Amino acid sequence: MAGKSRGEQRIGMANGFAAYGMWGLVPLYWPLLKPAGATEILAHRMVWSLVVVAGALLFVRRWAWAKELVRRPRQLALIVVAAAVITVNWGVYIWAVNAGHVVEASLGYFINPLVTIAMGVLLLKERMRPVQWVAVGVGFLAVVVLTVGYGRLPWISLVLAFSFATYGLVKKKVGLGGVESLAAETAVQFLPALSYLVWLSAQGSATFASEGAGHAALLASTGIVTAVPLVCFGAAAIRVPLSTLGLLQYLAPVFQFLLGVVYFSEDMPPERWAGFALVWLALVLLTGDAWRTARRGRRLGVEGVAVVDGAARKVEGVSSGAVPSSAGVVPEGDPETMPPAAKA
Repeated sequence: MAGKSRGEQRIGMANGFAAYGMWGLVPLYWPLLKPAGATEILAHRMVWSLVVVAGALLFVRRWAWAKELVRRPRQLALIVVAAAVITVNWGVYIWAVNAGHVVEASLGYFINPLVTIAMGVLLLKERMRPVQWVAVGVGFLAVVVLTVGYGRLPWISLVLAFSFATYGLVKKKVGLGGVESLAAETAVQFLPALSYLVWLSAQGSATFASEGAGHAALLASTGIVTAVPLVCFGAAAIRVPLSTLGLLQYLAPVFQFLLGVVYFSEDMPPERWAGFALVWLALVLLTGDAWRTARRGRRLGVEGVAVVDGAARKVEGVSSGAVPSSAGVVPEGDPETMPPAAKA
C-alpha cells in the first residue's frame, strides 16, 4: 500500500514539474507565432482551446457538469466573469512576452501569492498572521523600488497579478474542475474570438492562411499549449500535498525570469535586482510561514487523535473496572495541544 502511495506521489510530482515547467517555458513559444499580433494569437488561443478541451471531454464522455451549470445562473455569471478576467490575463501576457517584457511578466506571477492574500483580507475579511503582514509589506516596498527602477509603475506585473488573483477567487466560487472550467470559459470566449478572426480575415490582416501551413499549425497548437499543462496540473493536484504544490508554483516564474535575463537578454539594472530581491524575501517569509502552519496543523491533528484514543481507553477502562491510563490523554483546556476543531 505504501509502495503504491509512493508511486502515486512520484506520478503526481512528475505531472507537477511538467505543468509548471511548461508554464515556465511558454515565453519561448509565443514569439514563434509572429508575425501574428497579440490580439490575433489570443483569439486563436480561445478558439483552439475550446476545440481541444471539448474534444477531450467528448472522448471521456464527461458532460454531466454542463447540464448542471446551465441550471445555475449564478455559476454561469461567474463563468462569464472568469472568462473576461482570464482574457485580460492571457492578452497582456502574450503581448508582454512578444514585446520584450518577459522579466516584468514573471514578476506578476512572483507577486501573485501576495496579491491573493491581500485580496482575501480586503474582499473576504480573512485575517492575516503577523508574518503574512510583513510579507505583504515587503512586497509593497518591492513594487515601489521597481517603480523607481522602471521609471514607471510596473503595470504589466500588477495587471497579471491582480487578474490572476481575481480569476482564482472567482473560480473558487464556481467550484468546477480545471478542465471543465476551461471548457466553460472558452465557450464564453469562442464567438467573440471567432468573430474577430473572421473580421481580421475580411480585412486581409489575418496571418493564419497567409504565412504557410507551419504558421497555421503553430496557431492551432495554442489549444494544446493551453490544455496540456492544465491536465498535468490536475493529475498532480490529486496526488501531491498542497504544501508541495505551493512550492512547485514558483518554478514557472523562476523559469520565466531566467529566460528573460539569460535568453532574451533583457536589462536588469541594480534597482530592478533590488526590487526582485525584496519580492523573493517576501516569498521566503510567506513560504516559511505556510510550512510552519502546515506542520503545526499536522502535529495538532496527530495529538487530536491521541485525545480521542486516550478518552476511548479511559471509557473502556472504567466500564471494565480497570484503572484508566492517562498516557494518551491531553490535559483539558491546553490551547497549544488541542486539535484545531477543539481550538475553534
